[in-house]
Amino acid sequence: MIGPGLQDFWRQLRAPPDTLMLEIGAGGELLVAKLRAGLSLLLLLLPLVNIITGEFTPTEGTAGFVGVLLAVLFSQLWLLLARPPRRLRWLPWATASYDVTLTTLVLALLALDSPATGLNSMVVWAFYLIAILMTALRNDGRLTLFTGLLAILQYGALAAVVFQLVPDPEQLASADYGTVRLSNVLQRELLLAIATAITATVVFRMQRLVELSGNDGLTGLPNRTLLVHRFPSLADGARASGSSLSVCLLDLDYFRRVNDEAGRTAGDRALCHVVGVLRQALGHDDWLVRLGGEEFVLVMPLPTGRAWERMEALRRELAAAPFQPGRDDDPMRLTFSAGIASWPQDGNDLSQLLRRADLRLRRAKLEGRNRVVARDA
Repeated sequence: MIGPGLQDFWRQLRAPPDTLMLEIGAGGELLVAKLRAGLSLLLLLLPLVNIITGEFTPTEGTAGFVGVLLAVLFSQLWLLLARPPRRLRWLPWATASYDVTLTTLVLALLALDSPATGLNSMVVWAFYLIAILMTALRNDGRLTLFTGLLAILQYGALAAVVFQLVPDPEQLASADYGTVRLSNVLQRELLLAIATAITATVVFRMQRLVELSGNDGLTGLPNRTLLVHRFPSLADGARASGSSLSVCLLDLDYFRRVNDEAGRTAGDRALCHVVGVLRQALGHDDWLVRLGGEEFVLVMPLPTGRAWERMEALRRELAAAPFQPGRDDDPMRLTFSAGIASWPQDGNDLSQLLRRADLRLRRAKLEGRNRVVARDA
């Protein structure tokens, strides 16, 4: 019987990452690409070390050189694709598959000359572990599980082919690499599984920490941390597509009276009521964030005019859906005032846009509340 903790662990690992995890994962993919490029260049030193120490062999040296050459060439390609403003969802899966498959390819090349070398070369086999460990930087549990399983399957398949095709058991022995035994192969498969489990646990912990830091505990909406982290990529996407972007700052009118008249608990329920009403009327690409208290930000991929129309519709929707504090209490009409700033006309970064939107929000409050201001007077 799997306990609730393990069930939660397994569920979250298999779940697609949320927005903040994807953004952090994109940065992690770039870091992995840089690490891969640096490691591939360091691998060029291995043949040189073998030559200096007099341990260079033609077959192993050739296989190693081919592997290093492929690693250097592909590492530069992956680095190019990982650089911003690209956000290629398939890239982590492709690069993780590449890391594992390249390791298997080098082991297979070694096994062509010496089966014992191909299965017992711990220096090359260790790159399976490196591929698994590097998935922790992408913050996607599915990727960790996929990479670990792929490494286990590929190494197991390579061992099965070697055992099947080598007729003489003496060919499975080497003075330098020892004797290949089924027990050794199974032990290495177990080590890959352990490395996958440990890395998956690290990813799970990261996901929980990011979840706590990037989401509002009361409403479930993204919070300021996520807004600050994600907005640059939203701006980059709008720039690349030539589309518009509007940042709307809205504040509930006279919300303090809800807490004063109905209590803090009712105030929390009122905030959830507001979020529920707004969510039902939002567009597919609209992004609602709670800054704190009764203040929210709505980011929309719309020009100023259409953003004002959308906010007006939201304002009417909320005003037409009063909040019921209790079964016998009178409904309370909730409204909001809002200010809109447009990217890039009103600013190139989030702080500039929020400052301009706040000025227009204050003007909406001064002019009587329950209104939306999109332009300066």
